[in-house]
This record gives sequence, structure tokens and C-alpha cells, in this order.
Amino acid sequence: MEWEAIAPIPVFPYLELPAAPNLPGPVLEVPRADLPSYRPLVVPPNMLRPPPGVPKLTPSEGGQSKQQPKPKTTLAKPYVPPEAQIIAVPFTDIEVPMPTTTIMTTAATTAFISVAATLIGQSLFKYLVSLFKPIIKQLWSKLQKKKVVENPETS
Repeated sequence: MEWEAIAPIPVFPYLELPAAPNLPGPVLEVPRADLPSYRPLVVPPNMLRPPPGVPKLTPSEGGQSKQQPKPKTTLAKPYVPPEAQIIAVPFTDIEVPMPTTTIMTTAATTAFISVAATLIGQSLFKYLVSLFKPIIKQLWSKLQKKKVVENPETS
């Protein structure tokens, strides 16, 4: 069976474009870089001096200085407000400041209520979705059937 007998093949109009102009290729120079360089600084050892505050080494000591024990530094304790309670961690020498009872109660209550509200809201949302999903599906199918009946020639 020939297609032209059923429906003639349409001839579409076309626009003939002119040929592209010949452009010369770009001329690119080879990139060059200036390498960094420096002149080494030569200082004779007899001109070297220790910075201020550092004791000089005597020639008798040479480079063999005895290691002096470092003084034990004590850590400064952070500021602890007067209303804070100090709790000693068992089996260590660490003390941890804790907020007052009213602050801890407020923080714990707020955390509990926010978690409970989130969990209840999630459960309620899932229940409502399962409840309304069949109703919405029925309404959608009825609307689609009504739309098809109103426009039978366009589909």
C-alpha cells in the first residue's frame, strides 16, 4: 500500500542559507613565564646576634646546652558564674560547671516538648494522608470522567 494514496507527502518550504565565509585560523603565541629567582643572603657567623631576651651561649657551653626543666604551667580556670554548681568528675581531677537547676529544668522541658510535638505531628500527618488519599482519588477520577464527557472530540 502506498502512503501517497492515503495522505500526500507535504512539501515544506525551505530557506537556502549562504555559504559560511572563510576565516583565517587564529595565530596564538606560545605562552611565556617569568620564573622567580632570588639572590641568597650570605651572613658570616660572627655577625649573627641572638634576638633580644635570649641569653647568649658562652664558648665553654658550645652547642651542648643542658636542657633545663620547663616550669610547670598552671591552666587558668575559666570564669564560672556564682550561681553555677561545680561537679567533680569521679576518678579524675576535672571539675565541670553546671547551670542552675532552673535553667536545666527549662532546657530539658523545652527539648522534651519539641521532640514530642514533632513525633505526634508526624504520626497525625501519616494518619490524615492515609484517610484522605482514597477520597481525593475518587474525586479526581470523577473530575476526569466529567472532563472527558464534556469534550468528547478533543482527547
